[in-house]
Amino acid sequence: MTAERAASVVLADGEVVRVRTLRPADTEEVLALHTGLGERDRYLRFFGPATAGMAALAARVAAETGVGHAAVGAFRGDRLIGVAHYEIVADPTEAEVALAVDGRVQAHGVGTVLLEYLVSIARRYGIRRLIGSVLAENSRMLALFNDLGLPFRTTPGGPERQFVLSLEVGEPYRAALSERERVADVASLSAVLKPASVAVAGASRRPGAVGHAVLRNILEGGYTGRVFAVNPNATEVLGVPCVPSVTDLADPPELVVVCVPAPAVPAVIVQSGQAGARAAVIVTAGLTGTDAGRQVVEAARRYGMRLVGPNCVGVANTDVAVALNATFMPGRVPAGHVGVVSQSGGFGIALLESLRQLGIGVSSMVSTGDKYDISGNDLLMWWQRDPGTEIAVLYLESFGNPRKFGRLARSLAHEKPVAAIRTGSTEIAQRAAASHTAAAATPAVTRDALYEQAGVIAVDTITELVDVIAALSWQPLPAGNRVAIISNAGGAGVLAADACVRVGLTVPELGEKALSGLRDLLPGQASVGNPVDTTAAVGAPVFGECLDVLLADDGVDAVIAATVPIATGDPVIALKEPAPGGKPVLAVRFGALGHAAPLTGPAGEVVTVAYADPAGAATALGHLARYAAWRARPAGAVPDLPGIDSRRALALAGNRPAGWLDPAETTQLLDCFGIPVVPSRFTRDPGGAAEAFRELGGPVAVKASVEGLVHKSEAGGVVLDVRDETEVRATVEGWRARFGDRWRGALVQRMCPRGRELLVGIAGDEVFGPLIVFGLGGVDTDLVGDRAARLAPLSDADADLLLHGLRSSAELFRRDNLDVAAIRDVLLRVSRLAEVLPEVAELDLNPLVATETGAIVLDARVRIEPREPADEFLRRLRT
Repeated sequence: MTAERAASVVLADGEVVRVRTLRPADTEEVLALHTGLGERDRYLRFFGPATAGMAALAARVAAETGVGHAAVGAFRGDRLIGVAHYEIVADPTEAEVALAVDGRVQAHGVGTVLLEYLVSIARRYGIRRLIGSVLAENSRMLALFNDLGLPFRTTPGGPERQFVLSLEVGEPYRAALSERERVADVASLSAVLKPASVAVAGASRRPGAVGHAVLRNILEGGYTGRVFAVNPNATEVLGVPCVPSVTDLADPPELVVVCVPAPAVPAVIVQSGQAGARAAVIVTAGLTGTDAGRQVVEAARRYGMRLVGPNCVGVANTDVAVALNATFMPGRVPAGHVGVVSQSGGFGIALLESLRQLGIGVSSMVSTGDKYDISGNDLLMWWQRDPGTEIAVLYLESFGNPRKFGRLARSLAHEKPVAAIRTGSTEIAQRAAASHTAAAATPAVTRDALYEQAGVIAVDTITELVDVIAALSWQPLPAGNRVAIISNAGGAGVLAADACVRVGLTVPELGEKALSGLRDLLPGQASVGNPVDTTAAVGAPVFGECLDVLLADDGVDAVIAATVPIATGDPVIALKEPAPGGKPVLAVRFGALGHAAPLTGPAGEVVTVAYADPAGAATALGHLARYAAWRARPAGAVPDLPGIDSRRALALAGNRPAGWLDPAETTQLLDCFGIPVVPSRFTRDPGGAAEAFRELGGPVAVKASVEGLVHKSEAGGVVLDVRDETEVRATVEGWRARFGDRWRGALVQRMCPRGRELLVGIAGDEVFGPLIVFGLGGVDTDLVGDRAARLAPLSDADADLLLHGLRSSAELFRRDNLDVAAIRDVLLRVSRLAEVLPEVAELDLNPLVATETGAIVLDARVRIEPREPADEFLRRLRT
């Protein structure tokens, strides 16, 4: 929420309230809240000297939120149930704070939510501490502060405690905020996935109607709760008595599944809210972009309801305690351990059918459709608390809050695998940009960076997804990416080896002990190198012994067994028992049709998974290896960097019109963040250029600053190694005449030692936030196109991954012996700049010249685009 907008927020018990800054029109509501407080609540109320009376607070609310003070309120329906307020008294970085919550709603988290929003606004206006007083016996308020996650201290002893709340937001606060959101979200989603009762609005007697199919699936699925049907033109459907309206039900349904025509949906949502329903699944399409769609959202927010859809297939939960199939999908939803959330109903149906054929079921499935409210973020929180979900699967076409998605997905992926289908990877048109960095930041690059940082296993097809799910379901994660290949046909082994190398797996030399063991087992014509060719003469028992030898090799992390059935038998039966040592073994059965299939042991248990092609096995194993490496990698931390002047940076770039900074402003901005820049002087005329030459000392480089000119070198706008004033004057004079009205000035820089030219940049995105790009710079930027990208903020581990994420990284740092620490420091400081200044839409440090002893910026460009600040970590529902 910004200082002006309202947000819908879920409380700890799952109830939805609205939070917004208070306005002059709210003064009477504030006084009414004060009047309605019980005597003990008034006595215990948390207060500060400047806001000792609620009447005084009401008077201050009569002025709009600004730099000196702010007030936020929580509303249930139209009734104000809580207020938090701060006011600066003397020190502009310190404010006194007050909080009051209606006693009837205390202990639900209202006060905590209000403080979260007040902290966000205070930080936006440069406040670093909130101070006040609280009675010593007010243990609830003291506990609230202790649990908030911010540094908090109080004075010891006495009936009244003075306190200081530091607003230095770090990982402890964000972790505490995320956990509060997770608890609240899971509580609210219970009405969707574990409802005690369900009503189908639009239940139809016509077998071909969606309302008929949904009701039939609920009944035939064995739903354990109460079922109601709503249809004004029927007395019963499928044996369930009907009522004309949701408000006519004797008991309020917890969940309403809406299958009525689009124009009737708003009325049904209003009726559901009036009846006391907590959630609705809107199957109906045709609402988005219409007045009816807006009315639906407004009604849901007014009554505090959660929404799934519209334009969705429905929801399902196969937990035996619920057994809910509120969808119109064909057939039963198979029970299992895979959680699915899909923006596409068709994808959900196709995936469910593929999993059913494989013998894998789902724990829960939510088709989000047009995503008015519930999204993938909500399901990530649900699955982390759901013991029945072991693998999470996502089909997302858009991201409402990517930074929060990244945090939630990362948290879940450390416990359970998260897999996602990539969408929109083939966009032809890139974002219009005038810098190398922004041109590199296509939506697909940004999305892939998000997935990679969050540990999400990203795939391109349903077949690939099912292959990965099968491997995750039936095999352990590998400890590394070293694969041994064994086959009874040489060609099969070669194909498997090629497939492994293509996906980044290694096919290592086997240890001497393994080689000796294989020679003892196999005939002389066999090949005991990796891949191992046992020859077709070897039967299943010997094949199995060879497999055991490979699994015992300490230099092997996984095995692919590729077999071809022959007249004397099929060695694949050697895999019909679990592999020893906890290493994954994937089978390839040449000649088989379709995608992955389970291989079962004597007792019918699944011991491994078989693929029809080596590429499928290698691809699945590659995903598992990368995911295992991600889980094993230290998370890293966002370091506290010295020498950063955020206030000066905000003054330079925080309130500017859109456009490119001039070179002098750019240099000043980089200096605010301690980013090393070659000594430079900006001038607009030949005389100034000559003076800059004398001040800097020769030789110098002279660079033209010309409106619309990006590639200076190609346009003759760069002259290097200038050694006298005459040449400096002549160069600038020539440019002034040549570029005319586009001429802005010249940058005179001291010449630097030669080194490796690199690129570091920021590509701002209104949805994803800033993307940090690293790659080869100078003339290699466009010629080679070797870049890596990660979303800000960068941890120290993220910076290292960027450094080693180029195709050329290994050779680059080995051959050139560059100062890695200096380059990493620049990456981290650029990341900090991106955090402090969301207005920076594009930044190019190109080239950043790295040597054995440091790194320094030779050329930089910064484009500002005014943006409304937004706190991506605040709790709020989609709007």
